Amino acid sequence: MRDLILTAVVFAGLPLMLKHPYIGVYYWTWLGLMNPQRLTWGFAYNFPYSMLVAMATLLALVWSRDPKPMKGGGLTVLMMVFTAWMSFTTIFAFHPDDAYILWVRVIKIQLMTWVAIMVLNNRKQLHVFVWIIVFSLGFYGTKGGIFTIATGGSYRVWGPANSFIEDNNAMATTMVMLIPLIYYLVTQTSNKWIKRGLVASAMLCAFSALGSQSRGALVAIAAMTGMFWLKNKKSPLIAVMLLIAIPVMINFMPDSWTSRMKTIQTYDKDASSMGRINAWYMAFNIAKDRPIGGGFELAFPDTFAKYAPDPLDIHVAHSIYFEVLGEHGFIGLALFLAIWFVGWRRASSIIKLTRHEPEFEWARSLAAMVQTSLLGYLVGGAFLNLAYFDLPYYLLVILIVSQKVIREELAARSLVSSPNGSPPGAPFVPGRPVPQHPGRPFALPAERRPGTLQNRKP
Repeated sequence: MRDLILTAVVFAGLPLMLKHPYIGVYYWTWLGLMNPQRLTWGFAYNFPYSMLVAMATLLALVWSRDPKPMKGGGLTVLMMVFTAWMSFTTIFAFHPDDAYILWVRVIKIQLMTWVAIMVLNNRKQLHVFVWIIVFSLGFYGTKGGIFTIATGGSYRVWGPANSFIEDNNAMATTMVMLIPLIYYLVTQTSNKWIKRGLVASAMLCAFSALGSQSRGALVAIAAMTGMFWLKNKKSPLIAVMLLIAIPVMINFMPDSWTSRMKTIQTYDKDASSMGRINAWYMAFNIAKDRPIGGGFELAFPDTFAKYAPDPLDIHVAHSIYFEVLGEHGFIGLALFLAIWFVGWRRASSIIKLTRHEPEFEWARSLAAMVQTSLLGYLVGGAFLNLAYFDLPYYLLVILIVSQKVIREELAARSLVSSPNGSPPGAPFVPGRPVPQHPGRPFALPAERRPGTLQNRKP
């Protein structure tokens, strides 16, 4: 039954995608983040829904009349250059067959990210986009939080199979990244029941992150809570709630959870931690030996035998930074870091631009929450493989589209505030309607005022 429902929902949306490509972006985001096919047991489990959606969306780019400007400036260019560099390093990968499989997956994500930048053009579309992200991932956060409470935290929380967040560590960091977006929706929702549902979901996502028993997630939660406090000094409700709730949640967790968290202080005696450090040394040694890195997928015996201090302790990098360093070299890491630096600066510029503009409070709040989410990613990502995950790049899409909407509205307001609808100082254009401006006296150009020579009766 689930297979039929999922198929019906996707196929019903295809005509809409062909007419409006932003609908395709919604579907792609939902399928990519939630992986609803993994909740089925029949033919839908491996059916290529995402491929159908991507094809329909790309076709719509050709014939749809919807506006499709490429936006983002230097940030978008950096993303494209990084993708091109990853494609180049894949040609010389240590294990080309395995590298090609991941490269295809990464290219699909990057391509649809650029499509999202092109087709999302107004606040309403952006708001729906955020809702889809929260719904898609919040489903697992709410479910995982309930599971943690029901089992007393005795079992780990895992993500959907064969997805970027299948690993418990990735699942936990994703939940940390999601909480700020949930808070944004709380501030933008007037319905009290929806607000309460979102707040409950945020608390359950925090429970889910702790229930994953991820040490990196605990550090990320601490960083995110501090950022919440800085970004919401005037109304720090959610930060206060987290500061109160997290100690209660931690006290709720079993002794096995506490013992695992304490290994953060004694990492040198923990086999898992030392295995990651071994993989980090390997990644660094590869980058020193090969400026272009070793390409995607390095966790193989022959690679560790040549570059790792302990050739028998084979682990994936478990760090977005060492993952990129080992696979794409120092150039790849520099591009990767530049993307997040510019993205962070973009959020800061939005906050600064809208600080004294009450009508853009939504954009200021959204940019602040995106920064908080990015901090969770950059901190939690130091301990897991999520360098190519969809969600962080969707955060960049949110910033790019937000900035575009703000600039257009400010430009329109500036145009309306000029005497004849022209930019200030521009000559009068006959036939152009003269817009009204609240609180501003209406004035006609001199040549059209009553009583002038042009308007006197003979």
